[in-house]
Amino acid sequence: MKKTGLIQLYTGDGKGKTTAAIGLAIRASGQGKKVAFLQFLKSGDFNSGEEKVLKKLKNIRFIKFNEQSPVFNKKLNLKYLKNKSEKNIEQAIKIINSGKYDIVILDEITHHFKFKTIKINEFFNKIKKRPDCVEIVITGRWILKELINKADLVTEMKNIKHPFDKGIFARKGIEY
Repeated sequence: MKKTGLIQLYTGDGKGKTTAAIGLAIRASGQGKKVAFLQFLKSGDFNSGEEKVLKKLKNIRFIKFNEQSPVFNKKLNLKYLKNKSEKNIEQAIKIINSGKYDIVILDEITHHFKFKTIKINEFFNKIKKRPDCVEIVITGRWILKELINKADLVTEMKNIKHPFDKGIFARKGIEY
């Protein structure tokens, strides 16, 4: 029997990776599927619009790990990221392997692969015994060839023009 749980990757420097994953989560929930939406690197008291909505949907379990990336917070270093994230990544692996969810979304986890908080092969070795039906969605800006090779579906969001370039920062209800 062919495996039905595939690996999807939404990557690139353009806007829309998390938004695409949210759309998939809502679609799956509407069809009665159980979704675990795990959000890496969007931490603290920052309460996004998607978090507020996803937490209200009965078939979606939303977990926001309290992490920050050294890419966005220059006061942090890779040692901080590794220490902070090890237990979060292990929790994600347990959720994937549990079989309790039809879809597991790993939002912004590519930072961990890029900075080798966990190696791509190590991660995939730890989830290779997941139930065949578990779909995994990986998002993040880092386009990593090794990750592309592991994925069944790859979508690149490419930044052509962005309001940030004109000094317009993230707007409530639009970007978060």
